[in-house]
Amino acid sequence: MPERRTVALVTLGCARNEVDSEELAGRLAADGWELVEEAADADVAVVNTCGFVEAAKKDSVDALLEANDLKAAAREGGGRTQAVVAVGCMAERYGKELAEALPEADGVLGFDDYSDISDRLQTILSGGIHAAHTPRDRRKLLPISPAERQAAEVALPGHAQDTPPEDLPEGIAPASGPRAPLRRRLDSSPVASVKLASGCDRRCSFCAIPSFRGSFISRRPSDVLGETRWLAEQGVKEIMLVSENNTSYGKDLGDIRLLETLLPELAAVDGIERIRVSYLQPAEMRPGLIDVLTGTDKVAPYFDLSFQHSAPGVLRSMRRFGGTDSFLELLETIRTKAPQAGARSNFIVGFPGESESDLAELERFITAARLDAIGVFGYSDEDGTEAASYEDKVDPDEVAERLARVSRLAEELTAQRAEERVGETVRVLVDRIDDEDGIVGRAAHQAPETDGVTLLSTDQELSPGRMVEAKVVSSEGVDLVAEVLSVDGAECTEEAGR
Repeated sequence: MPERRTVALVTLGCARNEVDSEELAGRLAADGWELVEEAADADVAVVNTCGFVEAAKKDSVDALLEANDLKAAAREGGGRTQAVVAVGCMAERYGKELAEALPEADGVLGFDDYSDISDRLQTILSGGIHAAHTPRDRRKLLPISPAERQAAEVALPGHAQDTPPEDLPEGIAPASGPRAPLRRRLDSSPVASVKLASGCDRRCSFCAIPSFRGSFISRRPSDVLGETRWLAEQGVKEIMLVSENNTSYGKDLGDIRLLETLLPELAAVDGIERIRVSYLQPAEMRPGLIDVLTGTDKVAPYFDLSFQHSAPGVLRSMRRFGGTDSFLELLETIRTKAPQAGARSNFIVGFPGESESDLAELERFITAARLDAIGVFGYSDEDGTEAASYEDKVDPDEVAERLARVSRLAEELTAQRAEERVGETVRVLVDRIDDEDGIVGRAAHQAPETDGVTLLSTDQELSPGRMVEAKVVSSEGVDLVAEVLSVDGAECTEEAGR
């Protein structure tokens, strides 16, 4: 009988990392590894790191150090952990540099190691050494022409690239197609992310992501549909489409409007109640896509728009397009078609050269935009980016002051926007039931993790995954409080509650 091998996956960062962790979980489970929830119960703790901004990198390092503490405790007879391994964006971005700076990690594995993850972990667990990879600019691994990328042999987490083994254990399945990534769910949430594409062709001056995630490449619609059907069979009710830039989907497949065709097909998958699209570029929004997002049953009228700033001069320095007036026109177009549509965005303050008038222009925009959720970040240099070489840097203390100022305004405005929704009827997916908050769900304008929630009031017993109609009766910050009107289309009456 083979020796029991246990592994825990600790995931940090965005939803794309969550998808990658479930691919790693599928590969490991297919090769006989037992997946456990807690790192303390695992022979190997695999930390899927984030390499986006300094705060995220610090969280990743902290998670690796915490796992190393478990390893030290195990040596003294207080646990099981024997090895700590870093994967993910930070591991890919820094490779050997991370391994040298953090000797507590027994392995630092890049994306090229994912297809052989079981062998890599076994080598490390057995006391062997697998050399940390040498980072490289992954944009150079794919052809410049998008049309030539589909045939390229490059490691792309979440894309179909190898033939799955036969007779897979229960709960593991090829997410799609004959050459598909394996996937194993790591929780029982009624929502799951599906990777639409990888990489990015934009060259924003502040962003390092394309250098370690590579150029943009779409997954084929059949693969996305197959994975969605499989997730529906696992009990998933809401699918969130993720990538670095969903508005570019299909450009390398010969049809930049492919998303408009795919969304109705995904919404028609049996068992799926909601499709949500994230990561939209304002400069790439087109009338047909807006029509599909606002007018397709089961597709959430949700617009996660990457504005970043609204002062035209700052946007040009960022290598981006638009400005306050064009952004407001876009939002007006959306709300004309779907008055209850949700909209959120992130903004950077303190970008090199940002003046007081630029900041005032940003405040003018977010005041008029009526966004449901706003993320605000203070600028800091990122290794290898164009903006890191810019002069006219804003003093760090001033960046902190601007961050606090805009964050306070954002908090007030998003609370006001939630208050505006009092009286609306919303369709809410029940996410969880807990002792403190009761029945917690999300309306169409609320994405997991990043936005607020809707707290439901009802005498009926509900469970995660149920879809209800509810009337918003009050708000608490960005959160809504709503009374349930119907469950799965059946009105809530005294008789129905029995």
